[in-house]
Amino acid sequence: MSTSSDLDVSFAGDDLVLRLASLAYLARFSVVSRVHTRSDLRLYFSWCTERELTPLAVTPTEVEHYSLWMRETRHFKPATIARRLAVVAGFYRTCVIDGLLEHSPAEYVRRPRVSNESPTLGLSHLQFEALLVASRDSDNPTDFALVAMLGLLGLRISEACRCDVTDLGEEHGHRVLHALGKGSKIALIPLPPAVGRAMDRAVDGRVQGRYC
Repeated sequence: MSTSSDLDVSFAGDDLVLRLASLAYLARFSVVSRVHTRSDLRLYFSWCTERELTPLAVTPTEVEHYSLWMRETRHFKPATIARRLAVVAGFYRTCVIDGLLEHSPAEYVRRPRVSNESPTLGLSHLQFEALLVASRDSDNPTDFALVAMLGLLGLRISEACRCDVTDLGEEHGHRVLHALGKGSKIALIPLPPAVGRAMDRAVDGRVQGRYC
């Protein structure tokens, strides 16, 4: 359920129509996605305010200038620019759907090409082994459980941190973890014995609460 803080759009200023349009757009996202989307939308509205532009009355050329500003003034990477432009385009597309605008000023704005190959490098086998050993020796048992969930189960950090002790169960004789994944979908993940032991150590007899 969305709360007023989740949908806070104070960055929309005193324009009530713009504020309501922003609320309608942000309400379409899950809680996790909404945080990043709200931040990207805030940056765009701030840029408009500094130039005395009204977001609901901008031209395609002005949206192009926003893209240029991100590239040449803020020196954002292509992937960041593409994401922020996608948020702006999504906002205007929602405004068209809701009948606030006839056409989206961002519809034909060019976005930088982004490679499908991720530049992010993972840990080597030896590095991950060292991380496992260090977390196992930690005074905080949740450290080892978190590293095991990330490295051995392949969970995202947000997914691991949302796991509750009640999410641990058993299916067909196997221990499993019910993890809330992307798109609010529940994934049933079989637990290797080492991960199960790490999570049991972190639970330490508790019947409720998060693992980390």
